[in-house]
Amino acid sequence: MADHDHSGAARVVVGVSGSLGSLTALCRAAQEARSRGAELWPVLAWEPPGGQLVANRSTASCVQAYEWREPARERLLTALRDAFGEEGPGVAMCALVAHGTPARALVDVADRVDDVLVVGAGRRGLWHRAFGPSVSRYCLAHAHCPVLAVPPSPLEAELAALHRRNAWRLRLDTGDFRERQQAVRPES
Repeated sequence: MADHDHSGAARVVVGVSGSLGSLTALCRAAQEARSRGAELWPVLAWEPPGGQLVANRSTASCVQAYEWREPARERLLTALRDAFGEEGPGVAMCALVAHGTPARALVDVADRVDDVLVVGAGRRGLWHRAFGPSVSRYCLAHAHCPVLAVPPSPLEAELAALHRRNAWRLRLDTGDFRERQQAVRPES
């Protein structure tokens, strides 16, 4: 995939999916690009529903490719707006929607030795380690450039806990919130 490299500038390539973890990685990648004077390359990878093998069985897969690619493009634009707002990241940016698995697409795009690849470290639970494919592990093992794995935001764990409480229809305990609010009360 070296054909997408249109300049010789330093690049910070970052994987984007729209998740909270990927938004954290995207913001960290923008910081890294600013500090290095590099271009920011956010990459969102997409695959056809059911995977490439299922799509290859259909004769209409070429026509449907546009229909599958367009939602990925919209998801990337939404993630960029969510992370940076209308003012943008403050560095030169080349957003890319890549066809393929996320891990392989990121390694293919970050194909230069002087690139920096930024990925979200993802969830650390035993279930996810055992059964979920790890994009960050694949990138660490196969990339030819430095890889920065960004841990999830601490707020992500709190949000997941709130989501579980809502799913189980448990009451929210606002006592902790009030205590935190009083402890961080601004000076008058």
